Amino acid sequence: MKALVLIGGFGTRLRPITYAIPKQLIPIAGKPMLLHVLDLLPPEVDEVVLATGYKAEVVQEFVRNHPSRFRMACVEEKTPLGTGGGMRNAGDEMSDPFLLLNSDVIADVDVARLIATHRRTGGVGSMTLVEVEDTRPYGVAALGAEDRIARFVEKPAPADAPSHWINAGVQVWNRGVLDRIPRGRPVSFETEIVPGLLERGVYGFRSSGFWEDAGTPQRLLRAQRLLFDAGRGVPSARPRGSRGTGLVAVGEGVQADGAVLGPYVSLGNGVVVEPEAHVEDSVLMDGVVVGRGARVTGSVVGPNTSIAANARVEGQVLGQAPPA
Repeated sequence: MKALVLIGGFGTRLRPITYAIPKQLIPIAGKPMLLHVLDLLPPEVDEVVLATGYKAEVVQEFVRNHPSRFRMACVEEKTPLGTGGGMRNAGDEMSDPFLLLNSDVIADVDVARLIATHRRTGGVGSMTLVEVEDTRPYGVAALGAEDRIARFVEKPAPADAPSHWINAGVQVWNRGVLDRIPRGRPVSFETEIVPGLLERGVYGFRSSGFWEDAGTPQRLLRAQRLLFDAGRGVPSARPRGSRGTGLVAVGEGVQADGAVLGPYVSLGNGVVVEPEAHVEDSVLMDGVVVGRGARVTGSVVGPNTSIAANARVEGQVLGQAPPA
């Protein structure tokens, strides 16, 4: 079985970090977001196709340098094609059925049971659903008997939403649905294709596990907390001479003698946190230096960024400015 992972979007809400790398490669809870997504895949999946766009060459290099238990392939779209166009562009060799995953969704979903449910119901697709209060950013399903989806509405206000069960970005589809997507132009799978599939049988798969769309700094850090709390982070021993509480993930060559770390902290390779500095609920990528006495909370700090001594950094995204 194959999985198709959509790696699109410009990650604008995580700039300036995403000027250099796609958001899917930002590490949370000790490893890049993309690898947490792939952790959901059951043993029967043996190949992953990454539908890439923005910073495709960076994703390709990451795949080359990080061997996986899956066969991995990258298929680039030269211009943005939307969810449906990206699926069509990368989906020529998909299995029947195939998995479809959003690359910025951090979740606890039983994908093996999703696949089994799809085979039992006999429809053309099955969509993992999670329940939320605010439906405005998401696609919302109206459910009928046996959780068959009767309507699918994109981004309704809560008062107009047919339910509070939203598309969680973990789906399984029969190969034939790709033939309904036009080639060579932008297509929204959710608004242009899914409504026409409902009469052929699309079913909801309700999930009660944790779920987060990690596309904003606040949601990315919440996803990190969820992963740590669920035991799905990559916790490690604290750097020598540091202190603090809670789980931390520490890369190679980290120095933090006299610093306070945690809870919920990821430190990349070569990070230096000087004495009396405090880092909490944050991601510090490779090569970051935090000056003596500084305090970093609720922030995402991009590679090779320096934070001055005694600075206060709260709720920020910091990184190198793009070249002029």
